[in-house]
Amino acid sequence: MRRTDRPSVRQSRRPRAEFVPTGYGPVHLRRSGNPDARPLLLVHGFAGSLHWYDLLAEILADHYHLVCVDLRGHGHTGGDTHLDSPDQGRMLAEALDFLELTEVTAVGHSFGADVVLAAAASSARITGLVVIDQAPDLDGARYPFGSQLLAHRLLGPILHRLAIAPFIELGLRYGVGPGFDIETGFPERGQAVRDHRAMSPVMARTVLVERRARLAARPLDQQIRELALPTLVIHGRNDRFYDWETTSARYRRAGAHVEIIEDAGHSPTIEQPAQVARSIHSFMQGAPASEPPR
Repeated sequence: MRRTDRPSVRQSRRPRAEFVPTGYGPVHLRRSGNPDARPLLLVHGFAGSLHWYDLLAEILADHYHLVCVDLRGHGHTGGDTHLDSPDQGRMLAEALDFLELTEVTAVGHSFGADVVLAAAASSARITGLVVIDQAPDLDGARYPFGSQLLAHRLLGPILHRLAIAPFIELGLRYGVGPGFDIETGFPERGQAVRDHRAMSPVMARTVLVERRARLAARPLDQQIRELALPTLVIHGRNDRFYDWETTSARYRRAGAHVEIIEDAGHSPTIEQPAQVARSIHSFMQGAPASEPPR
């Protein structure tokens, strides 16, 4: 911290929202936890926000300095340009420079995994990676019916703006395991719908169309192999987007440590936050997964 009037430990561990300047515009982020501990950068996925880590952050706050961000095109960061993973990664690298953080472990969920790998390629401040429920590429990905309409250049933005809550909720349920009530994954009801509505309508084409070609050329397992950083992969067994067995095998061959979360779909950060916290904490300590931090 740059201020001389350093707050008390209790005050410094409270969540603090701020906007950090970058060459891509200000990025909205929230810092919490122990400011003297090792930093964890937590990056959400498509149609999410920093609130997708609220429950996980509560568990990890006593052990780490947590930095949760809103990507461009999402949350309070906003924007309709520079939405792809290379630009988003460079934006986060600049944010880490501004915050003067070092030895950062970057955690990325879904599309956020693309972003943290891109950030690691741009910043030596990132020394560890956690990839949550993202296959190396989109070969074999299973999307819900009608999702490609959202990626249509003209029709997609119209559908995005006109979507009513029940239709948004129907799509969101595909991102969790069968029977999971997505409302229980956030401190406040309706958060997932608000995040979807706040998202730039351009994001759908960025993630569903343009991203496919990018990952086909340089899949994430190849990027992990090239970065050669300690990497943990966490995957829900009931993920409806990506087959966990194929995904696990490819990441293991790339040298990553893989853990499968039972009773979780594509979003274990909100479905099983205690188990995800246990896996991350054990990875940070360089030990097999045991009990979640208390």
